[in-house]
Amino acid sequence: MTSLEGVTLGNVRLLGGPPADLVLRDGRIAAIREPTAAAGRIDCAGLVALPAFVDLHTHLREPGGEDAETIASGTRAAAYGGFSDVFAMANCDPVTDTPGRIRYVLDTAARTATARVHAVGAITTGLAGEQLAPLRDMAAAGARMFSDDGRCVDNPALVRAALVAARETGTVIAQHAQCRHLVGDGQINAGYAAEHTGFPGWPGVGEETVVARDVVLAADTGAPLHICHVSTARTVAVVRWAKAQGWPVTAEVTPHHLLLTDRQAATADTVYKVNPPLRSAEDVAAVRVALLDGTIDAVATDHAPHTAARKAADWCGAAFGMTGLETALAVVAEVFGNEPDWALIAQRMSHNPARIGGIGAFAGRPLRAGEPATFTLIDTAANWTVDPALGISRSHNSPMRGLRFRHRPVATVVDGHLTANLLPHLPPV
Repeated sequence: MTSLEGVTLGNVRLLGGPPADLVLRDGRIAAIREPTAAAGRIDCAGLVALPAFVDLHTHLREPGGEDAETIASGTRAAAYGGFSDVFAMANCDPVTDTPGRIRYVLDTAARTATARVHAVGAITTGLAGEQLAPLRDMAAAGARMFSDDGRCVDNPALVRAALVAARETGTVIAQHAQCRHLVGDGQINAGYAAEHTGFPGWPGVGEETVVARDVVLAADTGAPLHICHVSTARTVAVVRWAKAQGWPVTAEVTPHHLLLTDRQAATADTVYKVNPPLRSAEDVAAVRVALLDGTIDAVATDHAPHTAARKAADWCGAAFGMTGLETALAVVAEVFGNEPDWALIAQRMSHNPARIGGIGAFAGRPLRAGEPATFTLIDTAANWTVDPALGISRSHNSPMRGLRFRHRPVATVVDGHLTANLLPHLPPV
Protein backbone atom coordinates (compact mmCIF):
# COMPACT_ATOMS: atom_id res chain seq x y z
CA MET A 1 0.00 0.00 0.00
CA THR A 2 1.30 3.42 -0.99
CA SER A 3 1.18 6.39 1.35
CA LEU A 4 -0.43 9.55 -0.02
CA GLU A 5 1.08 11.70 2.73
CA GLY A 6 0.99 15.36 1.77
CA VAL A 7 -0.83 14.69 -1.51
CA THR A 8 -3.57 17.00 -2.79
CA LEU A 9 -6.21 15.43 -5.02
CA GLY A 10 -7.62 18.17 -7.21
CA ASN A 11 -11.11 18.73 -8.60
CA VAL A 12 -12.64 15.80 -6.72
CA ARG A 13 -16.46 15.85 -6.50
CA LEU A 14 -17.31 14.91 -2.91
CA LEU A 15 -20.60 12.96 -2.97
CA GLY A 16 -21.04 14.21 -6.52
CA GLY A 17 -20.94 17.88 -5.50
CA PRO A 18 -18.87 20.70 -7.01
CA PRO A 19 -15.14 20.15 -7.58
CA ALA A 20 -12.87 20.61 -4.59
CA ASP A 21 -9.27 19.93 -3.62
CA LEU A 22 -8.74 17.20 -1.04
CA VAL A 23 -5.57 17.66 1.05
CA LEU A 24 -4.29 14.50 2.77
CA ARG A 25 -1.96 14.52 5.75
CA ASP A 26 -1.23 12.14 8.65
CA GLY A 27 -3.77 9.64 7.36
CA ARG A 28 -6.57 12.20 7.50
CA ILE A 29 -8.33 14.74 5.35
CA ALA A 30 -6.38 17.82 6.37
CA ALA A 31 -8.45 20.28 4.34
CA ILE A 32 -11.15 20.58 1.69
CA ARG A 33 -10.75 23.78 -0.30
CA GLU A 34 -11.59 25.51 -3.53
CA PRO A 35 -9.63 24.16 -6.50
CA THR A 36 -6.23 25.78 -6.99
CA ALA A 37 -3.21 25.39 -9.23
CA ALA A 38 -0.90 24.44 -6.34
CA ALA A 39 2.31 22.62 -7.14
CA GLY A 40 2.18 18.86 -6.66
CA ARG A 41 -1.58 18.76 -6.97
CA ILE A 42 -2.89 15.65 -8.76
CA ASP A 43 -5.85 16.45 -10.98
CA CYS A 44 -8.77 14.06 -10.54
CA ALA A 45 -11.28 16.03 -12.59
CA GLY A 46 -14.66 14.37 -12.91
CA LEU A 47 -14.11 11.72 -10.27
CA VAL A 48 -16.69 11.36 -7.47
CA ALA A 49 -15.38 10.72 -3.95
CA LEU A 50 -17.44 8.56 -1.61
CA PRO A 51 -16.60 7.20 1.84
CA ALA A 52 -15.03 3.79 1.26
CA PHE A 53 -17.57 1.00 1.42
CA VAL A 54 -18.21 -1.52 4.19
CA ASP A 55 -19.38 -5.02 3.29
CA LEU A 56 -21.28 -6.78 6.06
CA HIS A 57 -21.34 -10.08 4.19
CA THR A 58 -18.19 -11.47 2.56
CA HIS A 59 -16.99 -15.04 2.14
CA LEU A 60 -13.19 -15.05 2.11
CA ARG A 61 -12.97 -18.88 2.25
CA GLU A 62 -9.77 -18.97 4.35
CA PRO A 63 -9.16 -21.31 6.07
CA GLY A 64 -10.16 -24.37 4.09
CA GLY A 65 -11.27 -22.96 0.75
CA GLU A 66 -8.14 -21.25 -0.50
CA ASP A 67 -8.59 -22.71 -3.99
CA ALA A 68 -11.57 -20.35 -4.39
CA GLU A 69 -10.39 -17.33 -2.38
CA THR A 70 -7.97 -16.24 0.34
CA ILE A 71 -8.02 -13.38 2.78
CA ALA A 72 -5.30 -11.77 0.64
CA SER A 73 -7.07 -12.17 -2.72
CA GLY A 74 -10.56 -11.42 -1.40
CA THR A 75 -9.54 -8.21 0.34
CA ARG A 76 -7.62 -7.07 -2.71
CA ALA A 77 -10.80 -7.61 -4.74
CA ALA A 78 -12.64 -5.65 -2.06
CA ALA A 79 -10.23 -2.73 -2.37
CA TYR A 80 -10.73 -2.65 -6.13
CA GLY A 81 -14.47 -2.62 -5.48
CA GLY A 82 -14.10 0.49 -3.30
CA PHE A 83 -14.27 -1.27 0.08
CA SER A 84 -12.20 -0.43 3.14
CA ASP A 85 -13.80 -3.02 5.44
CA VAL A 86 -15.30 -6.48 5.05
CA PHE A 87 -17.01 -8.84 7.49
CA ALA A 88 -15.71 -12.37 6.89
CA MET A 89 -18.42 -15.01 7.29
CA ALA A 90 -17.85 -18.03 9.51
CA ASN A 91 -18.52 -20.90 7.08
CA CYS A 92 -14.86 -21.79 6.63
CA ASP A 93 -13.17 -25.14 7.31
CA PRO A 94 -12.85 -25.27 10.24
CA VAL A 95 -15.84 -23.09 11.06
CA THR A 96 -15.06 -19.82 12.87
CA ASP A 97 -16.82 -20.90 16.05
CA THR A 98 -14.20 -20.44 18.81
CA PRO A 99 -12.15 -17.51 20.14
CA GLY A 100 -9.01 -19.09 18.70
CA ARG A 101 -10.51 -19.20 15.22
CA ILE A 102 -11.64 -15.59 15.49
CA ARG A 103 -8.04 -14.69 16.35
CA TYR A 104 -6.75 -16.81 13.44
CA VAL A 105 -8.82 -14.82 10.92
CA LEU A 106 -7.82 -11.49 12.47
CA ASP A 107 -4.13 -12.42 12.71
CA THR A 108 -4.03 -13.69 9.11
CA ALA A 109 -5.73 -10.51 7.95
CA ALA A 110 -3.22 -8.38 9.85
CA ARG A 111 -0.44 -10.03 7.82
CA THR A 112 -2.04 -10.40 4.39
CA ALA A 113 -5.14 -8.24 3.92
CA THR A 114 -5.54 -5.13 1.80
CA ALA A 115 -8.86 -4.17 3.41
CA ARG A 116 -9.70 -4.31 7.11
CA VAL A 117 -11.24 -7.66 8.04
CA HIS A 118 -13.77 -8.24 10.81
CA ALA A 119 -14.27 -11.88 11.72
CA VAL A 120 -17.88 -13.04 11.97
CA GLY A 121 -18.35 -15.81 14.54
CA ALA A 122 -20.76 -18.70 14.05
CA ILE A 123 -23.96 -18.61 16.08
CA THR A 124 -23.94 -22.38 16.57
CA THR A 125 -21.09 -24.84 16.90
CA GLY A 126 -20.08 -26.15 13.48
CA LEU A 127 -23.04 -24.29 11.94
CA ALA A 128 -25.04 -27.35 12.97
CA GLY A 129 -27.91 -25.38 14.52
CA GLU A 130 -27.90 -27.53 17.64
CA GLN A 131 -25.71 -25.85 20.27
CA LEU A 132 -24.88 -22.21 20.83
CA ALA A 133 -21.24 -21.39 20.11
CA PRO A 134 -19.28 -19.46 22.80
CA LEU A 135 -20.53 -16.06 21.63
CA ARG A 136 -19.36 -14.09 24.66
CA ASP A 137 -15.83 -15.50 24.43
CA MET A 138 -15.70 -14.84 20.68
CA ALA A 139 -16.86 -11.28 21.27
CA ALA A 140 -14.02 -10.85 23.74
CA ALA A 141 -11.65 -12.15 21.03
CA GLY A 142 -12.83 -9.49 18.57
CA ALA A 143 -16.02 -10.72 16.90
CA ARG A 144 -18.54 -7.94 16.25
CA MET A 145 -21.16 -10.03 14.47
CA PHE A 146 -22.44 -13.61 14.58
CA SER A 147 -24.06 -15.57 11.78
CA ASP A 148 -24.51 -19.14 10.56
CA ASP A 149 -24.83 -17.70 7.04
CA GLY A 150 -25.16 -20.42 4.47
CA ARG A 151 -27.49 -22.07 6.96
CA CYS A 152 -30.42 -20.83 9.00
CA VAL A 153 -30.66 -21.06 12.77
CA ASP A 154 -34.10 -22.66 12.69
CA ASN A 155 -34.46 -23.23 16.44
CA PRO A 156 -36.17 -20.16 17.96
CA ALA A 157 -34.81 -20.90 21.45
CA LEU A 158 -31.26 -20.77 20.08
CA VAL A 159 -32.00 -17.56 18.20
CA ARG A 160 -33.36 -15.99 21.37
CA ALA A 161 -30.32 -17.09 23.41
CA ALA A 162 -28.02 -15.69 20.72
CA LEU A 163 -29.87 -12.37 20.76
CA VAL A 164 -29.50 -12.14 24.54
CA ALA A 165 -25.75 -12.75 24.22
CA ALA A 166 -25.53 -10.10 21.50
CA ARG A 167 -27.34 -7.58 23.67
CA GLU A 168 -24.92 -8.25 26.54
CA THR A 169 -21.78 -8.00 24.39
CA GLY A 170 -22.75 -5.12 22.11
CA THR A 171 -22.66 -7.32 19.01
CA VAL A 172 -25.26 -8.20 16.37
CA ILE A 173 -26.92 -11.41 15.18
CA ALA A 174 -27.22 -11.78 11.39
CA GLN A 175 -29.76 -14.37 10.28
CA HIS A 176 -29.78 -16.34 7.02
CA ALA A 177 -33.54 -16.88 6.82
CA GLN A 178 -34.30 -20.28 5.33
CA CYS A 179 -36.77 -22.58 7.06
CA ARG A 180 -35.65 -26.07 6.11
CA HIS A 181 -39.16 -27.49 6.60
CA LEU A 182 -40.53 -25.15 3.93
CA VAL A 183 -37.56 -24.90 1.59
CA GLY A 184 -36.52 -28.55 1.70
CA ASP A 185 -34.22 -29.33 -1.21
CA GLY A 186 -35.15 -26.15 -3.07
CA GLN A 187 -32.77 -25.20 -5.84
CA ILE A 188 -34.38 -22.33 -7.73
CA ASN A 189 -37.14 -19.79 -7.20
CA ALA A 190 -40.55 -21.41 -6.92
CA GLY A 191 -42.92 -20.38 -9.67
CA TYR A 192 -41.76 -19.61 -13.19
CA ALA A 193 -38.13 -20.72 -12.79
CA ALA A 194 -38.96 -24.02 -11.09
CA GLU A 195 -41.75 -24.77 -13.55
CA HIS A 196 -39.57 -23.88 -16.56
CA THR A 197 -36.59 -25.98 -15.47
CA GLY A 198 -38.16 -28.76 -13.45
CA PHE A 199 -35.75 -28.09 -10.57
CA PRO A 200 -37.07 -28.19 -6.98
CA GLY A 201 -38.61 -24.86 -6.01
CA TRP A 202 -37.28 -22.60 -3.22
CA PRO A 203 -40.40 -20.72 -2.06
CA GLY A 204 -40.19 -17.20 -0.66
CA VAL A 205 -42.27 -18.22 2.34
CA GLY A 206 -39.24 -20.16 3.59
CA GLU A 207 -37.50 -16.81 4.08
CA GLU A 208 -40.48 -14.75 5.14
CA THR A 209 -41.63 -16.93 8.03
CA VAL A 210 -38.19 -16.97 9.65
CA VAL A 211 -37.90 -13.19 9.38
CA ALA A 212 -41.39 -12.74 10.87
CA ARG A 213 -40.49 -14.98 13.81
CA ASP A 214 -37.10 -13.42 14.45
CA VAL A 215 -38.17 -9.78 14.42
CA VAL A 216 -40.54 -10.65 17.26
CA LEU A 217 -37.65 -12.28 19.13
CA ALA A 218 -35.60 -9.13 18.61
CA ALA A 219 -38.45 -7.09 20.07
CA ASP A 220 -38.74 -9.45 23.01
CA THR A 221 -35.03 -9.33 23.86
CA GLY A 222 -34.28 -5.76 22.82
CA ALA A 223 -31.27 -7.11 20.94
CA PRO A 224 -30.16 -6.07 17.45
CA LEU A 225 -31.15 -8.43 14.64
CA HIS A 226 -29.79 -8.08 11.12
CA ILE A 227 -31.54 -9.81 8.22
CA CYS A 228 -29.18 -11.10 5.55
CA HIS A 229 -29.89 -10.87 1.81
CA VAL A 230 -33.56 -9.87 1.75
CA SER A 231 -35.01 -11.24 -1.47
CA THR A 232 -38.82 -11.04 -1.46
CA ALA A 233 -41.54 -8.42 -1.33
CA ARG A 234 -43.16 -10.05 1.70
CA THR A 235 -39.87 -10.03 3.61
CA VAL A 236 -39.68 -6.31 2.85
CA ALA A 237 -43.20 -5.90 4.26
CA VAL A 238 -42.26 -7.73 7.48
CA VAL A 239 -39.10 -5.64 7.96
CA ARG A 240 -41.02 -2.43 7.24
CA TRP A 241 -43.64 -3.40 9.83
CA ALA A 242 -41.02 -4.32 12.45
CA LYS A 243 -39.27 -0.98 11.99
CA ALA A 244 -42.59 0.84 12.33
CA GLN A 245 -42.90 -0.74 15.77
CA GLY A 246 -39.48 0.65 16.70
CA TRP A 247 -37.93 -2.81 16.98
CA PRO A 248 -34.12 -3.19 16.68
CA VAL A 249 -34.08 -4.71 13.19
CA THR A 250 -31.83 -3.92 10.21
CA ALA A 251 -31.65 -5.52 6.78
CA GLU A 252 -29.40 -5.84 3.75
CA VAL A 253 -29.90 -6.59 0.07
CA THR A 254 -27.34 -7.91 -2.40
CA PRO A 255 -26.51 -6.29 -5.73
CA HIS A 256 -27.65 -9.39 -7.60
CA HIS A 257 -31.07 -9.33 -5.94
CA LEU A 258 -31.36 -5.67 -6.99
CA LEU A 259 -30.60 -6.32 -10.66
CA LEU A 260 -31.24 -9.91 -11.74
CA THR A 261 -34.41 -12.00 -11.78
CA ASP A 262 -35.41 -15.66 -11.90
CA ARG A 263 -35.68 -15.31 -15.69
CA GLN A 264 -31.89 -15.48 -15.78
CA ALA A 265 -31.89 -18.47 -13.43
CA ALA A 266 -34.41 -20.22 -15.67
CA THR A 267 -31.69 -20.48 -18.33
CA ALA A 268 -30.11 -23.11 -16.03
CA ASP A 269 -26.71 -21.43 -16.29
CA THR A 270 -25.21 -22.23 -12.89
CA VAL A 271 -23.58 -18.78 -12.61
CA TYR A 272 -27.09 -17.66 -11.60
CA LYS A 273 -27.47 -20.25 -8.83
CA VAL A 274 -27.50 -18.49 -5.48
CA ASN A 275 -29.08 -18.76 -2.03
CA PRO A 276 -31.59 -17.22 -1.61
CA PRO A 277 -32.40 -17.63 -5.28
CA LEU A 278 -32.93 -14.89 -7.80
CA ARG A 279 -36.57 -13.89 -7.43
CA SER A 280 -39.35 -12.49 -9.61
CA ALA A 281 -39.35 -9.05 -11.22
CA GLU A 282 -41.99 -8.01 -8.66
CA ASP A 283 -39.67 -8.97 -5.81
CA VAL A 284 -36.80 -7.08 -7.42
CA ALA A 285 -38.97 -3.98 -7.70
CA ALA A 286 -39.93 -4.28 -4.02
CA VAL A 287 -36.35 -4.56 -2.73
CA ARG A 288 -35.33 -1.59 -4.87
CA VAL A 289 -38.06 0.57 -3.33
CA ALA A 290 -37.08 -0.69 0.13
CA LEU A 291 -33.45 0.26 -0.40
CA LEU A 292 -34.42 3.74 -1.54
CA ASP A 293 -36.87 4.40 1.30
CA GLY A 294 -34.60 3.03 4.03
CA THR A 295 -36.55 -0.10 4.91
CA ILE A 296 -33.44 -1.95 3.76
CA ASP A 297 -30.48 -0.29 5.46
CA ALA A 298 -27.50 -1.58 3.53
CA VAL A 299 -26.15 -3.18 0.41
CA ALA A 300 -24.03 -6.25 1.18
CA THR A 301 -22.36 -8.30 -1.51
CA ASP A 302 -22.62 -11.89 -0.18
CA HIS A 303 -19.43 -12.35 -2.22
CA ALA A 304 -19.31 -16.15 -2.54
CA PRO A 305 -16.40 -17.28 -4.71
CA HIS A 306 -16.31 -20.83 -6.10
CA THR A 307 -13.90 -22.69 -8.34
CA ALA A 308 -14.92 -23.39 -11.92
CA ALA A 309 -15.26 -27.07 -11.05
CA ARG A 310 -17.82 -26.35 -8.32
CA LYS A 311 -19.89 -24.34 -10.76
CA ALA A 312 -19.41 -26.67 -13.73
CA ALA A 313 -21.70 -29.41 -12.41
CA ASP A 314 -25.34 -29.71 -13.41
CA TRP A 315 -27.62 -27.20 -11.67
CA CYS A 316 -28.60 -29.35 -8.70
CA GLY A 317 -25.00 -30.42 -8.15
CA ALA A 318 -23.46 -26.96 -8.52
CA ALA A 319 -22.58 -24.71 -5.59
CA PHE A 320 -24.78 -21.82 -4.55
CA GLY A 321 -23.10 -18.41 -4.76
CA MET A 322 -21.74 -15.53 -6.81
CA THR A 323 -18.84 -13.11 -6.59
CA GLY A 324 -19.78 -9.48 -6.05
CA LEU A 325 -17.12 -7.27 -4.48
CA GLU A 326 -15.72 -5.82 -7.69
CA THR A 327 -19.08 -5.04 -9.31
CA ALA A 328 -21.20 -3.92 -6.33
CA LEU A 329 -20.90 -0.17 -6.86
CA ALA A 330 -21.49 -0.48 -10.59
CA VAL A 331 -24.72 -2.41 -10.02
CA VAL A 332 -26.02 -0.14 -7.26
CA ALA A 333 -25.32 3.01 -9.28
CA GLU A 334 -27.11 1.43 -12.25
CA VAL A 335 -30.14 0.70 -10.09
CA PHE A 336 -30.15 4.32 -8.85
CA GLY A 337 -30.59 5.65 -12.39
CA ASN A 338 -28.81 8.00 -14.78
CA GLU A 339 -28.00 10.54 -12.07
CA PRO A 340 -27.36 8.49 -8.91
CA ASP A 341 -27.95 10.03 -5.50
CA TRP A 342 -24.37 9.65 -4.32
CA ALA A 343 -25.13 10.71 -0.76
CA LEU A 344 -27.77 7.98 -0.53
CA ILE A 345 -25.39 5.41 -2.00
CA ALA A 346 -22.82 6.43 0.62
CA GLN A 347 -25.48 5.93 3.30
CA ARG A 348 -26.38 2.43 2.11
CA MET A 349 -22.88 1.18 1.25
CA SER A 350 -20.73 2.93 3.86
CA HIS A 351 -22.35 4.78 6.78
CA ASN A 352 -25.15 2.32 7.59
CA PRO A 353 -23.16 -0.91 7.31
CA ALA A 354 -20.39 0.59 9.45
CA ARG A 355 -22.96 1.49 12.09
CA ILE A 356 -24.65 -1.92 11.97
CA GLY A 357 -21.30 -3.70 12.24
CA GLY A 358 -20.16 -1.59 15.17
CA ILE A 359 -17.20 0.00 13.40
CA GLY A 360 -18.59 3.49 12.88
CA ALA A 361 -15.84 5.03 14.98
CA PHE A 362 -13.37 4.56 12.12
CA ALA A 363 -15.27 3.35 9.04
CA GLY A 364 -18.09 4.92 7.06
CA ARG A 365 -17.01 8.35 8.26
CA PRO A 366 -18.14 11.56 6.53
CA LEU A 367 -15.82 13.21 4.03
CA ARG A 368 -14.76 16.34 5.90
CA ALA A 369 -11.64 17.91 7.35
CA GLY A 370 -10.26 16.02 10.34
CA GLU A 371 -11.84 12.69 9.40
CA PRO A 372 -9.82 9.63 8.28
CA ALA A 373 -8.67 9.77 4.67
CA THR A 374 -10.70 6.65 3.81
CA PHE A 375 -12.59 6.99 0.56
CA THR A 376 -13.02 5.65 -2.94
CA LEU A 377 -12.92 7.55 -6.22
CA ILE A 378 -15.59 6.71 -8.80
CA ASP A 379 -15.27 7.17 -12.55
CA THR A 380 -18.80 8.07 -13.65
CA ALA A 381 -18.02 7.53 -17.32
CA ALA A 382 -15.99 4.32 -17.17
CA ASN A 383 -18.35 2.47 -19.56
CA TRP A 384 -16.74 -0.86 -18.82
CA THR A 385 -17.74 -4.44 -19.53
CA VAL A 386 -17.40 -7.04 -16.78
CA ASP A 387 -14.90 -9.77 -17.61
CA PRO A 388 -14.41 -11.97 -14.53
CA ALA A 389 -11.20 -13.39 -15.99
CA LEU A 390 -9.65 -9.92 -15.68
CA GLY A 391 -10.84 -9.48 -12.09
CA ILE A 392 -8.91 -9.66 -8.85
CA SER A 393 -10.85 -12.43 -7.10
CA ARG A 394 -9.46 -15.94 -7.43
CA SER A 395 -12.87 -17.09 -8.65
CA HIS A 396 -14.74 -16.01 -11.76
CA ASN A 397 -18.36 -16.87 -10.93
CA SER A 398 -19.75 -13.40 -11.52
CA PRO A 399 -23.35 -13.21 -12.77
CA MET A 400 -22.51 -9.75 -14.15
CA ARG A 401 -20.17 -11.15 -16.81
CA GLY A 402 -20.64 -9.45 -20.17
CA LEU A 403 -22.75 -6.66 -18.72
CA ARG A 404 -21.74 -3.08 -19.43
CA PHE A 405 -21.77 -0.50 -16.64
CA ARG A 406 -21.22 3.24 -16.56
CA HIS A 407 -19.67 3.63 -13.09
CA ARG A 408 -16.57 2.06 -11.55
CA PRO A 409 -14.32 2.58 -8.52
CA VAL A 410 -10.87 3.49 -9.83
CA ALA A 411 -8.96 4.15 -6.60
CA THR A 412 -9.42 3.38 -2.91
CA VAL A 413 -7.66 5.05 -0.01
CA VAL A 414 -7.67 3.77 3.59
CA ASP A 415 -6.22 5.98 6.33
CA GLY A 416 -4.21 7.87 3.71
CA HIS A 417 -2.83 4.75 2.01
CA LEU A 418 -3.68 3.81 -1.57
CA THR A 419 -5.05 0.24 -1.54
CA ALA A 420 -6.31 0.06 -5.13
CA ASN A 421 -5.58 2.13 -8.22
CA LEU A 422 -6.60 2.07 -11.87
CA LEU A 423 -5.53 5.67 -12.53
CA PRO A 424 -2.27 6.36 -14.40
CA HIS A 425 -1.68 9.70 -12.64
CA LEU A 426 -1.74 8.23 -9.12
CA PRO A 427 1.19 6.25 -7.69
CA PRO A 428 1.15 2.46 -8.05
CA VAL A 429 -0.22 0.51 -5.08
